[in-house]
Amino acid sequence: MNVAYVDTSSLIAIAFAEPGYGGVADRLNSYSRLLSSNLLEAEMRAAFARENREFDRRRLMGLEWIIPDRPLSPEFGTVLDIGYVRGADLWHLATALHVAREPEDMAFITLDDRQQNLAGRLGFNT
Repeated sequence: MNVAYVDTSSLIAIAFAEPGYGGVADRLNSYSRLLSSNLLEAEMRAAFARENREFDRRRLMGLEWIIPDRPLSPEFGTVLDIGYVRGADLWHLATALHVAREPEDMAFITLDDRQQNLAGRLGFNT
């Protein structure tokens, strides 16, 4: 089974047909499981509101939500020990670490260069 954690930037690229969105869509379709934090929904809705576009919940179909049952303090520390990212990006990376038994067994899909760099340094396939 191949699993990927999905950052909001990937789904926004697809939704708004940004350059390279087809490759992102193909990559996402190659995984049997797609995981994300429910923060993704808030970020997606905010982007749609900013663009004055109607949000369709079907854009979230197929995602499995990771909702941690404890603070992610250890994971935040692990990420920040290797580099700085903004709060939402930190949350996504920490959530992926929380759910991954071994980061190298899971992909981290993002279009954010800094986040992708840190995900790779954490051991995720990027």
